Parts: sequence; structure tokens; C-alpha cells
Amino acid sequence: MPEEKQLQAERERRLRSASKIVIKVGTTTVTGPEGDLCVERMEPIVRSIAELMKSGKRVVLVSSGAVGLGRAWLELHPSRLGDLVTKQACAAVGQSLLMEAYKRLFSTWSVKVAQVLLTEDDFTVWRRYSNLRQTIEKLLQFGAIPIVNENDTVSTSELAPIGGGVKRSAAFSDNDRLAALVMSGLEADALVLLTNVDGLYREVPPDSSKVSSKHRGGPRPAVILPEVIPIIEEITPELRKLAAGPSATGRGGMLTKLEAAQIAMYCGGTAVIANGGTSGVLDRVFSGDPIGTVFLPRARMRGKRRWIAFAAEVQGRIVVDAGAQHVITNGKASLLTSGVLRVESHFAPKDVLGIADRSGNEFARGIAECASHEVEAALGKKGAASRIPSRIVVRRDNIVLVDL
Repeated sequence: MPEEKQLQAERERRLRSASKIVIKVGTTTVTGPEGDLCVERMEPIVRSIAELMKSGKRVVLVSSGAVGLGRAWLELHPSRLGDLVTKQACAAVGQSLLMEAYKRLFSTWSVKVAQVLLTEDDFTVWRRYSNLRQTIEKLLQFGAIPIVNENDTVSTSELAPIGGGVKRSAAFSDNDRLAALVMSGLEADALVLLTNVDGLYREVPPDSSKVSSKHRGGPRPAVILPEVIPIIEEITPELRKLAAGPSATGRGGMLTKLEAAQIAMYCGGTAVIANGGTSGVLDRVFSGDPIGTVFLPRARMRGKRRWIAFAAEVQGRIVVDAGAQHVITNGKASLLTSGVLRVESHFAPKDVLGIADRSGNEFARGIAECASHEVEAALGKKGAASRIPSRIVVRRDNIVLVDL
């Protein structure tokens, strides 16, 4: 009990004192069943954001909903969204509708809005990642609220193979991860993910559709939801198993929210998953009320290392021997060509590459000091009577251990 009280006190302290905040609203919060804007849910959220800003806090809003709004405006059946090009067309129509709605809602509170549309390259290229921070910081100085969304009209974030049967994830494939990367770039204090559930449940919730299909006659029995986990200090494999798949209308699910929360934790920030339909949800979150699931920060990873671990696009992949794996995981040395067993996909100097063990499990990432053909040339000389010294493949300071 004393430990629970300490954690609750820590939760309250961190959320009350948060000065730079990223808030993400999901599709199920922004839109109604027909894809139109849900004013009933969004007006209170906008009011709370405006009040946070007037109290001196700097807020960035990451908003889904453009595709849904565009589909409703074009009067398309939801089944049409199975086509990627149709989704992009809906996004093109819906993004202007979304911004117009925010302009109208925030104008009531004399808050100016700014549209920020992002693609993968804004995160995977370090220079653009740095420029993005400067732009958003300037908007915050002007007193405007940056409203961020993926540029769905041109972006097609998805998993892509990099060779050897291994897959990589793009910088973001949903707005949960996008929000976390924005938080990381800004080094914000808090990330709030508003969705249509109360938080991370202790058990997988029952499927209400299956309950109703089994019931015959009379009123449908109520679905009793399990208890929400109030505070999380570490994201374990067991917690990941509790994460459900994507919702019917949104692209993200609880698993993407856990991934976003993990990024926030390594930023030294606090993450919250809460129900966007709860009355006064943001007021309650930032007053420290026990609402939703809160993820407390871990040891802070510095900016460049966070970029390598979470945002950078992995261009190449190498497999190393047990000795190299040992020194890398213990942070004792740079990776040399002498520790490389093989190159699985090609890369250039300054590319980010995945570092895998002999079994093919990626355990680290780093920035390459040389090109893959130079590493392969050095591998060809192993065992030869050559005095050519090993060269550095990845410097120690540019290696980050990853938990994939």
C-alpha cells in the first residue's frame, strides 16, 4: 500500500507539473459512427486544451479523423476504404474539413491553429527531424496550437522487407507512434493518448459482439469490463499480450499505444492512455486524478540515441559474433569489422543499420561509419596473412540497444 501511494503521488506530481504536452485524439474520439465530426466529444477536449494553454502550458495536438471525415463528405460506404488510393483521396478531402472544424472550435477560445502534415522522411532523416522541432517550437512561441497529422495523401507508411526475410517498421504507421515521435523530438513532458477505452485492462476485454450473438431473447446482458491497470513502470511481454488489435474505425490498437508509451518513457516523460469520451478527461488527467493508465518514465535516453532507436529508418543489417554482441550489450566498445559475421543488406556511411546476433535476432541499432561493401571486403580478408587492422563499423556512442 505505501508503494501504491508513492506511485500515485509521483503520477500526480508529474502530470500537474507538465509544461510541454502532446495530446493525441484517435478516430473513434474525433468522429461519430457515420464519420462526421463528433462535436459532443471534441468541444470539451478543445476547451480543456485552451485552458491548459492559457495557464502557460505548451500543447501540441495530434489528430486522426481526416480519412473518416472525407469518406463521410464523399458519401462513400466504409467498405470502400479497403483501397489505399481511395483512403488517400478521402484524406485529401477530409484534412481541410478537419482543420476547418478545429479552427471553428478553437476560435471560441481565441486560440489560433496551425496545420502540420508529416511524412516518414520528416522523422527518418535527422536534419528534417531537427528542423521539425524548430518549426513546432516557433509555433508554440507564437501562441498557436500545432495540429499534427500524417500526410495520408502522399504517405503510405507500412512494413517493408529489408532482406533476409526480416521486416522493418516505417517511422510511423499510425498516429499513436507519430504522437510519440513528436513528443520525443520536442522533449515534451507528457503524452496523452485519447481513445475509446478507459486504459489498458488487466485482462483482454470480452467481445461484446460475440456476447450478443450468443444471447437469444430478452435484453442483451451487460458486458462487464475488467479492471484498468492504473500505473505501469515497465512494459513487459505479458503486458503486450493484453494489447488488442486495431479498432473497427481507427488504424491503431492498444499495442501501438504501448509502443508509443514506451517511446515516451525513454524520453523521460509520462504517458497516459484514457477514454476521450470521459467527461472532463483532460482536466482530470492533469489534476492527477486516478484516471486511465499512466506510464511513468524510465532513464532518459538522449535525443540522438532516441532517434536511432525509434525514428530512424533502418537501411541495412549485419550479423555479429558472440564476442561482438557481448561488448555491444555491455557498452564497452565500438563494433569492428572483426566482429561481423556477414552483411545481410547493404548500407552507406551514416545510414542506420540493424545489428543482429547469430540467431538473427536484432538487439541493437547504430549509425554506420563505412559502407557495406567495405565491411564485406574486410570479411574476405579474415584468416588471410594480412596486417590490415579492423576498422570501425559503428562507433560506441552511436549504438543503441533495442527491445523489439
